[in-house]
Amino acid sequence: MNQTGLVLEGGGMRGVFTAGVLRYLMDHDIYIPYVIGVSAGACNGSSYISRQKERNRTVNIDYINHPEYISLKRYLRKRELFGMDFLFDTLPNEMVPFDFEAFNSAKERFVVGTTDCHTGEPVYFEKTDKKQDMLTILRASSSLPFMAPVVSYQGKFLMDGGIADPIPVKKSEQDGNVKNVVVLTRNKGYQKSKPSFGWLLKRYRKHPGLIRAILDRHNRYNQILSYLEGKEAKGEVLLIRPQEKLEVGRVERNPEKLLKLYEQGYKEAGSMHSELTAFLQAVLV
Repeated sequence: MNQTGLVLEGGGMRGVFTAGVLRYLMDHDIYIPYVIGVSAGACNGSSYISRQKERNRTVNIDYINHPEYISLKRYLRKRELFGMDFLFDTLPNEMVPFDFEAFNSAKERFVVGTTDCHTGEPVYFEKTDKKQDMLTILRASSSLPFMAPVVSYQGKFLMDGGIADPIPVKKSEQDGNVKNVVVLTRNKGYQKSKPSFGWLLKRYRKHPGLIRAILDRHNRYNQILSYLEGKEAKGEVLLIRPQEKLEVGRVERNPEKLLKLYEQGYKEAGSMHSELTAFLQAVLV
C-alpha cells in the first residue's frame, strides 16, 4: 500500500456515511498509510487513526440529540449552531474520550485541511502530538460559515477546510501518493450550485479571501469531481460514495436516518471489498 492515500470529504452530518466506511476498514484491519480529510471527514479520520471503532458512531449518532450538540437557541444568541466547545472539548476530553496516545503512536500520516480566511486558500496541518493543538485544528476544519465562529491558530484565521479544498486528493498526490481511495458523501451525478446567499457574506467583510473562496466553492467542487472521474477511469482512484438516494442533510438530527446512512457506508465498503483489496495491492507503473 505504499504511495496510497485515503481522502475523506466533509459534509456535516452526511459524514456518518464516511464513519460507516471507516468502521468497515477497521473491522477488516485495513489501514491506509496516508489519510487526509476536511471538516467531518477529518474528524472521522482522526478516530480511524486512533483505532477507536465505535467512537464515530457514538459521537455522531448517540449524542446527536444532546442539547449542546445542535441548538437553534444558541445560534440565535451566539450565531453558533453546532456546540463547538462541546464537540471539541467536552466530548473528546470527558464524555467520549479520544485516545491521544494511540493516535500519536499510529504510524499513518494524518493531514487536516483548513481554509485561510485572509487568502481564501487551503492550509494543511499534519498530525501533532499536542493534544489541544489537534483539537483546535479539527475544530477549525469543521467551522462552517454562518454556523460556527472563525478559529484563530498560529497567527491565522481559519474556517472549514471544505471551502478551499473540498476533496483534497491533489494534496495527497503532492505528498507522493499515486493511488487514492476517496470517500465521498454525495451521490454520483451531484453538482454543486452557485451560492444564492452572497449578500449574507458581508458578515465576513474582514476576511475577503474567505468570501472569494465561498463564492467560488461550487466551481472548485465540480472541477475536482471531474478530475476524480478522470483519475478513476485510469485506475488511479477508487471512489466510495452513497449509492442510495441521500436522506440526510448537513445538520440532520434524526438518529434513525443517521444510523441508516452509517450502515449504508459500512455496506458500500463491504460490497467493494474485492475491488478495494485489488486496488490497494496493485502496483501502478
